[in-house]
Amino acid sequence: MDLNAMAETYQQKSKICFILGASGETGKVLLKEIMKSNIFSKITLIGRRQLNFEDESCENLVQKVVDFEKLDEYAGVFQGHDVGYCCLGTTKAKAGDEGFVRVDHDYVLKAAELAKAGGCSHFHLESSKGADKTSSFLYLKTKGQVEADIEILGFERLSIYRPAVLLVDRQESRPAEWMVRKFLGPLSSIFPTALSIPITSVTRAMVVNTLMDGEHKVEILENKAIYSLGKI
Repeated sequence: MDLNAMAETYQQKSKICFILGASGETGKVLLKEIMKSNIFSKITLIGRRQLNFEDESCENLVQKVVDFEKLDEYAGVFQGHDVGYCCLGTTKAKAGDEGFVRVDHDYVLKAAELAKAGGCSHFHLESSKGADKTSSFLYLKTKGQVEADIEILGFERLSIYRPAVLLVDRQESRPAEWMVRKFLGPLSSIFPTALSIPITSVTRAMVVNTLMDGEHKVEILENKAIYSLGKI
């Protein structure tokens, strides 16, 4: 697989993408990966606040600030993008049960609806290992439900990523995750696809997958598949 040739071919198509959740850990790394690949003629960051970058200055990067509680009023922001990456999310600890569902389901679904209406053909959704709309755990149930609801929208191509615990040093404190990363970090070098995955593998997989022709309209990439794709 000649990724350089694929990237050059893709670049010639002058496609435009947007990233939701660029202020989060995955979104920040994804932005760097996309900018390094230079495959899009324009990159739009859609979020609740303006972000300041020290080393990501780029002529084709624009930012659009929206109110997620009134997303319908910002439909124009989603117009004209070929590809969309959604890394939007919060935690129950930070937002409470209701707030978590509002962000990880309601905001994400509404953004996907506006993206579809605006012409987006390939939608990438960062979900979670174990996502299942029938789960008794709110986190996994919410992730599974939003996957199912977005699938109904009928994107030409929908790529769903279900990574395990992300190996990344978060700016915000998540004690439980820190403990998991502390023990899984060393283990990942031996069994890299078991229970954890480097965040760079996830973002790399998203970009590589963008260049590839999808065999299925809806594809679900579990942790092992993400890791393998991220190594290409």
